[in-house]
Amino acid sequence: MSGIALAAAAAAGAVLLAAGFVLGRLAARRDGRAAADPDLGTPVERATFHTLHTASLAAPPLRGGLTEETARKAARTLRSLLGTEALCLTDRGAVLAWDGPGEEHHRAHVPEQAAETLDTGRSRSAHSGCDDPACPLRWAVIAPLTGEDGVLGALVAYGSRESAVLVRAATEVARWVSVQLELAELDRSRTRIVEAEIRALRAQISPHFIFNSLAAIASFVRTDPEQARELLLEFADFTRYSFRRHGEFAQLADELRAVEQYLALAGARFGDRLKVTLQIAPEVLPVTLPFLCLQPLVENAVKHGLQDRERGCRVTIAARDAGAEAVVTVEDDGIGMDPELLRAVLRGEHPAGSGIGLSNVDERLRQVYGAEHGLVIETGVGAGMKVTVRVPKYRPGVHPSAS
Repeated sequence: MSGIALAAAAAAGAVLLAAGFVLGRLAARRDGRAAADPDLGTPVERATFHTLHTASLAAPPLRGGLTEETARKAARTLRSLLGTEALCLTDRGAVLAWDGPGEEHHRAHVPEQAAETLDTGRSRSAHSGCDDPACPLRWAVIAPLTGEDGVLGALVAYGSRESAVLVRAATEVARWVSVQLELAELDRSRTRIVEAEIRALRAQISPHFIFNSLAAIASFVRTDPEQARELLLEFADFTRYSFRRHGEFAQLADELRAVEQYLALAGARFGDRLKVTLQIAPEVLPVTLPFLCLQPLVENAVKHGLQDRERGCRVTIAARDAGAEAVVTVEDDGIGMDPELLRAVLRGEHPAGSGIGLSNVDERLRQVYGAEHGLVIETGVGAGMKVTVRVPKYRPGVHPSAS
């Protein structure tokens, strides 16, 4: 969180300085439009609005990282933000995008001009070296674009004359661009973490469960071929869903369908020892939650519910509407767990046989919705276990206050 806070502070500083730069340019060339529309506010308000609006247009492509495509989409907006005659963006080896005149006789010299900035990470200004008297590109300001791994490239702004104001403004805008690139890196890192966590959950789908499921299916082949066929289809659908390769989120209806498939396979093995009750409110079925979030909780309930118990157990799965949230509970009447052991599991310390499902789901819920939406677990030795999941009804990334 501190990295994001620093990024936000740096972005705010860059935008405010650029606003001052734009304000100066607007004040220098008043054209009567403000007088025609007094509702636009004071010059300061108009300049600030213009700058923030322009910056907001450049941000989305930059959040995709520094590539030819994202640079091309952002270059024109960044040039407008600075009000320069031309602007280009580079990586460490080549020009990625150019906006404005003069590209045909300036582009080839950019890597040489940017070399010092790429090496030192410091902004500099220099004569463009252009001999064409009709070309307006006389001075270049080269500012570094940085990320977690150092200097990624450069922003080069061209003007008709040397200007200390342009140097400062281009440097601050380059810092703002760097913030967007760092946020893009954070997004990619988060995606990699989520993918790793889902891979861990897939790895947890026990080889013993797969073997036992297939063995249970095989036991019905001669005695009840139709049942064997149905179980085989359930097994195929369950594994297809669990190993799908797209999407971090799923609807509650899809998660519950995967749970039903899992329970059908478990029921084929344990028979009457496993009793399941479902209490699902239809209105919460479209609610979105992290992918593969419920099945580990149900698997944990079945595992602990049947452990060391000959008489079997009951697993109750309920989903209800709670205003702005959907509340899902998974409860068993099994052997329960010592609270200290449970805390160790949630900290990621996995004693033998405890698995990683609970801690994985708890961590992902906290990452997506905040710490207050972690798992709530009620248990004790011999007292069964009740796991509660509270999921906001809004879609991921869309907060209720945004309406």
